[in-house]
Amino acid sequence: MIAVKDRIRAKARDLGFPETGFAAALGRPQWRRNLTDWLAEGRQGDMAWMAENADRRTEPRTLWPEAKSAVVLAMPYGVPGDPLSLLAHPERGSICAYARNRDYHDLVKKRLKMLAGWMVAEFGGEVKVFVDTAPVMEKPLAQEAGLGWGGRHTNLVSRRLGSWFVLSEILTTLDIPPDAPESDHCGRCRACQDACPTGAIEGPGRLDPRRCISYLTIEHKGHIPAGLRAAMGNRVYGCDDCLAACPWNKFAPPTREADFFPRAELAAPLLADLVRLDDSGFRQVFAGSPVKRVGRDRFVRNVLIAIGNSGRSELAAVARDLVEDQSPLVRAMAVWALKRLGTAALIAECRGRRMAVEDDAAVLAEWESG
Repeated sequence: MIAVKDRIRAKARDLGFPETGFAAALGRPQWRRNLTDWLAEGRQGDMAWMAENADRRTEPRTLWPEAKSAVVLAMPYGVPGDPLSLLAHPERGSICAYARNRDYHDLVKKRLKMLAGWMVAEFGGEVKVFVDTAPVMEKPLAQEAGLGWGGRHTNLVSRRLGSWFVLSEILTTLDIPPDAPESDHCGRCRACQDACPTGAIEGPGRLDPRRCISYLTIEHKGHIPAGLRAAMGNRVYGCDDCLAACPWNKFAPPTREADFFPRAELAAPLLADLVRLDDSGFRQVFAGSPVKRVGRDRFVRNVLIAIGNSGRSELAAVARDLVEDQSPLVRAMAVWALKRLGTAALIAECRGRRMAVEDDAAVLAEWESG
C-alpha cells in the first residue's frame, strides 16, 4: 500500500494538490466533545447548520458506513502580494483572498472527481468526494492525516503550505494505511491573536465566531452589533488578518491556478460602486463567486459599514440615497454611515423623509442613537 499512497500523491500533485494525507475514516471522541461544548456555548450564532446532524458531523462513517480510509488534500489559493494592502485604502472594499475570483468549490470538485475516478480505475474500490459541502470535520481529519495542525486561530496550519489553502476529501472503501497525525507547532506565538481586529481569538484554538469579521460579513444574517462595526474597517467580505499574521506563511507557495487570481473588478473595488449595486447588478458582478451566497442586501450592509468607517465625507451622499432602501438591513446601515459622515443639514433632511418607508426597530434605533 505504500506504493499506492505514493502514486495517489503523485497524481494529486499533477492535478494541483501539492499535499495529500491519509487517515482512517473514523472520528475521534475528542471531536464530539469539542463540538458539543462549542454548540452548548452558542458559538455557532446564525450557523444553524453546525448544530444539524451534530452526531454525524463527528463520525465520517455515518456519511458512508462502507468507508475505510480518507484521502485529504490541500490546494493553495494564495497569490503574490500583500493580502491586506487594501486596508490602507478606506475608499475601497477589501474582499478576502479566496473570494476575489471564482468559487473554489467548482475548481476543487472538478479536480477531485478526476483524482477519484483515476483511483477507482487504478486500484478498484468505491469513492465519494467532499468539498466543504457535507458534515465532515475536515480540519481535525486533515490533522489526523498529517497535513497540518489546528492553529491558535483554529485554521489549519501546514509547515509546507502555511495556511493559504483549501481542503477537500475523498472517502474510499480501500484500506489505506494512515499517515502519522501532525503535532502543534504554534508554540507561544500569538501573532494571529494579536492581529484579530475584534478580539475574536480568545486563546489557543478558541475563537468566538460571533465576533469574527468573516462570520459577521458572511454568515450573520441580521444587523451587525454596533460595537463591532468600527473594527471591521473596509472589510466587506471575510477577513484575512489572522492568516496574514501567521509566520508559517513565509513558506506558503503561491497558487498556480488561474481561478484563484483576482478578477480586475474585485481586486480593488470602490465602495461607491459596490454600494450602488441592485439585486441584478450584484448577481452579475459576483456570478461564479463565493460572494454571491450572501445576497445583495447583506453585502450592501457590509459596504455601508465600510463607508461609515472610511472618513470620506463625499460618500455621505451615497448613504443618503439608501436610507429608503427596501431592505431594513441596508436602511439601518445607511443611517449609521450617514450619521458618521454627513453634515447636520443632510442628516436633518433624511430624518424628515424617513417615514416614506416602514422602519423596523433596528432602523429606528439607528436614527435615535447618538
